[in-house]
Amino acid sequence: MAVRDASEPPGPAAAAELRNFLSEVPAPAAVGHRIVHSGPHLTGHTLIDTPVRALLADVADLAPLHVAPALRVVDAARELLPDVPHVACFDTVFHKDLPAQARTYAVPERWRAEYGLRRYGFHGLSYSWALQRTAQALGRPVDNLQVVLVHLGGGCSACAVRNGHSVDTTMGLTPLEGLVMSRRSGSLDPGALLWLQRRHGLSTAELDDTLHRHSGLLGLSGTSGDTRDLVRARAEGDAAAALALATFTLSCRRGIASMAASLDRLDALVFTGEIGEDQPEVREEICSALTVLGVRGGLLVPELEDLMREGLRRIDQAVRSVPVLVVATGEIQQIAAETRRLLGVADRTR
Repeated sequence: MAVRDASEPPGPAAAAELRNFLSEVPAPAAVGHRIVHSGPHLTGHTLIDTPVRALLADVADLAPLHVAPALRVVDAARELLPDVPHVACFDTVFHKDLPAQARTYAVPERWRAEYGLRRYGFHGLSYSWALQRTAQALGRPVDNLQVVLVHLGGGCSACAVRNGHSVDTTMGLTPLEGLVMSRRSGSLDPGALLWLQRRHGLSTAELDDTLHRHSGLLGLSGTSGDTRDLVRARAEGDAAAALALATFTLSCRRGIASMAASLDRLDALVFTGEIGEDQPEVREEICSALTVLGVRGGLLVPELEDLMREGLRRIDQAVRSVPVLVVATGEIQQIAAETRRLLGVADRTR
């Protein structure tokens, strides 16, 4: 398998970079694209044609950090590979059947009907993969599991899954709502935004840029949005780093507890995402303060190399505690699986 990773979102050079990559690998039979937001008209993973491409462009402003850069790659790939199917795999699909009470904002009907204001939820490809791995690890069918899944990375969210279906999640209309994230603020009092505009004259563009790129762990610490940096800085006495981590882990506990409120029981707490995989200090600080849910600290710390090779680890060790698992992030594998499924091709990755 050929892999090419990039640390930055696709830019104007995406077409050239993709062309170079394709020149080094066998011609693909199909291309699966991760698209964060499906918008209101697409409720399943789908082939990308001209009408679908137009629908995606129309919702790009709902996930500005994700959809526009992804569409650059879609356009480049469709131009370079015009004779193979291109499949849009959406993070929102996992949450498409959210109960009405979980997807509905308490705003006037006109806003909901005319403007389409509702909660969508994200990280669905990651959650789909983690849920299947969790069922395998616990030896139970997916449709008999009630779990809270937590994706912690550059973006962070939590999700309640009841019998195989997402029934609540912390992200909303956009991927800005919910938990504190690396550079994104997470949920904020809407009155604070009105006050900043009215009292201090902040523009929509300034609010957008600050909340998406200069808040979260970076905004709290003033130095980094990376938990690894902040754990080291805290150990060296950096008070801002300590506050950033404390605020972040409290936000995660709040999110997990609120998701558990949509379940009858908690069969497992599952961590995935870059932070979820590779930050034992964060996992420990979250779990050690969730005893009210039957979760305990004193977690095992698997070697990252072992986790990546095996795909998951159960890390709880307290007697009669809720199982706590770490699942290696599987968004790429899930995109491949969804693409094969849509095209009717046998999936041998599971």
